[in-house]
Amino acid sequence: MARMQRLLRNLFAGWFQLRAHFSEALLEEIAQAIAAGERTHRGEVRLAVESRLAPGAVLGGLTAHARAEQVFAQLGVWDTEHNSGVLIYLLLAEHRIEIVADRGIARRVAQGEWDAIGARMREHFGQGRWREGCLEGIAAVHGLLARHFPSDGEGRLDELPDRPVLL
Repeated sequence: MARMQRLLRNLFAGWFQLRAHFSEALLEEIAQAIAAGERTHRGEVRLAVESRLAPGAVLGGLTAHARAEQVFAQLGVWDTEHNSGVLIYLLLAEHRIEIVADRGIARRVAQGEWDAIGARMREHFGQGRWREGCLEGIAAVHGLLARHFPSDGEGRLDELPDRPVLL
């Protein structure tokens, strides 16, 4: 039954949801927030938003978390000098937020901390506050990275693009 509900949600979600919630101006604001926050630590943050999963993927049992791990690899978030990349993945059709951290940061940050960030974002999104949810979530991720991977004061290399990815 749960798989059928997931299938229906994914069938009726579409590209229009991405543009309805993520305007060009918001995408630029998010990119600026990611760039500014990355100056406070040695980590890299990416935000990826996907409107829905393909029906075959849902029927095949692909979960939002497994898809987030695929996107993490696809976007090369794992490929940072300090193994400190973090992906914030949003699956609109299923109202899912997954935060995937590379091994360098995953050893230092408990899963519960990532889950709390996702829960707070979900609260904002549930009330239609997409901008606030994204910016607060990004700020919270930056806070964890600054605590566990503080800037070493040297000029840092921006290893990954800051602009959100719409899938």
